[in-house]
Amino acid sequence: MTQGLTLLGATGSIGASTLDVVARHPDRYHLFALTAHQAADALLALCLRYAPRYAVLSGVVEDQDLRRRFAQSAGGTELLFGAPALEQVASDRECEVLMAAIVGAAGLAPTLAAARAGKRLLLANKEALVMAGPLFMRTVREHGATLLPIDSEHNAVFQCLPQLGAGTSTRAVRRILLTASGGPFRSAPIERLSQVTPQEACAHPNWVMGRKISVDSATMMNKGLEVIEARWLFDVAPERIEVLIHAQSIIHSLVEFVDGSMIAQLSNPDMRVPIAHALGFPERIESGATPLDLAAIGQLSFERPDAQRFPCLGLAYAALRDGGTAPAVLNAANEVAVAAFLEGKLRYTAIPQVIEQALERTPATQVDGLATVLEADRGARRAAAQSVALLMGKAP
Repeated sequence: MTQGLTLLGATGSIGASTLDVVARHPDRYHLFALTAHQAADALLALCLRYAPRYAVLSGVVEDQDLRRRFAQSAGGTELLFGAPALEQVASDRECEVLMAAIVGAAGLAPTLAAARAGKRLLLANKEALVMAGPLFMRTVREHGATLLPIDSEHNAVFQCLPQLGAGTSTRAVRRILLTASGGPFRSAPIERLSQVTPQEACAHPNWVMGRKISVDSATMMNKGLEVIEARWLFDVAPERIEVLIHAQSIIHSLVEFVDGSMIAQLSNPDMRVPIAHALGFPERIESGATPLDLAAIGQLSFERPDAQRFPCLGLAYAALRDGGTAPAVLNAANEVAVAAFLEGKLRYTAIPQVIEQALERTPATQVDGLATVLEADRGARRAAAQSVALLMGKAP
């Protein structure tokens, strides 16, 4: 019997990698539902190929013509509309496994719905833990969900802790070291960063990713969000989580134990590796990734991140220390700032300014439920939008 898989964010880069791995193992999985935000044509092409039972366009109002087009696909796929439909296909009893690959805050509600339904949850949406870490992990525990991390760094840590797994005791761990490529501006003159273009920021040297996450990698906000995610996934204090720049992106993370031992996970920079690990766990299955040739690589290098070059990383640590809704504010302000930069409205170096101002204007409160998190998210977006407007007025 194959298992039903719902893929949230099917038209993104994680979605494409997931579909590639799933296609290699038709004996294990069938696609129950595929979702996208507004990319109707791309989603329809996937439905014609994979024939899921449901498709969801979460950012499109109901359209009967679109519904008929999807119904004419090979499997007669039923098209659903709106954000609530994401929660429906994430928690449906025929969905046994959920790949949560929606970027940003939009992925929080359906991912929580899957956790409440006790699903096997493959988490690529780091914002679910950034925004609502304690709430999310409590939901996973209380409803018996199985949580497997997909981010290459957290999946690497998970693989280094096979006897423990996510969300369990890590008393034997001295440090978790999350590696970062340093992005396209690791060695660029700092004075040039104010002139960086969206095209340059999206040209990641190692990974093929969406535009938003590529910018986050360039600023190292992505790594800051991963620090917050690791804190909740592995129940490790912030001071025991460090970031190390590793330009080759071969070692994806390391774990140091109290006895002085260190374990690392290595692979080529290919998201199919962590996806296949999670899909097959506890077994190992074929991913399609090219095997490592260490002799050809020759050397692996490491350096500490430069706080002046990567201020977003420091802002993430500060939000984690502040706790409560501060990480949700951080995430929301970053989404607004990055969107403005990609639209040509904001300088690259103004991204951390917008985030810092939003954190100052939106005091952290205790997280007592999803409504509190979402209210903090809305408030931070308003504050960030105001900062963007002011900075646009000052731009040369």
